Amino acid sequence: MKELSGEHILLRIFIGESDKQDGKPAYQALVEMLRHEKIRGATVLRGIVGYGAHSHPHTMNILRLSQDLPIIIEVVDSQENIDRVMPQIERIASSGLITMEKVRVLRYGQ
Repeated sequence: MKELSGEHILLRIFIGESDKQDGKPAYQALVEMLRHEKIRGATVLRGIVGYGAHSHPHTMNILRLSQDLPIIIEVVDSQENIDRVMPQIERIASSGLITMEKVRVLRYGQ
């Protein structure tokens, strides 16, 4: 795989833990699709508390068995590769927030 350094794009996808795509967690569907499409890297982070467009709090509460914690998927790759998979990302994360920013990659792998 080609070296990843210099200017790239950091894409953040904010969804809920209970969001689904074809019966599986949306975050899992996203990571599987990104890997299949040979996107350089993706990391799934689970939030402990958050709220979104409807101001409904999502929190980890040990008394609740059912949780809908915030999930963030961070993706780093070239603008070209991110643009190529955006239609699939928007389809899977249809109810989430998606942000994009330029980043400078200092180190990758090894």
